[in-house]
Amino acid sequence: MTRIVVTVMPREGVLDPQGQTVHGALERLGFDGVGDVRIGRRIELELEGSNPEEAAREMCRR
Repeated sequence: MTRIVVTVMPREGVLDPQGQTVHGALERLGFDGVGDVRIGRRIELELEGSNPEEAAREMCRR
């Protein structure tokens, strides 16, 4: 079995309210110089087969 890690992030230009909330919290905690904050998801897949990397790419395309 092969473990594949997929990171899913909001597209550029799409509002990210969670990222904005974290950005504001960091500023209130005194962390200056924080740029854009984006919140995404991490997905771990265990895939079988002859070409798990290609299977993962096809999953992401769809």
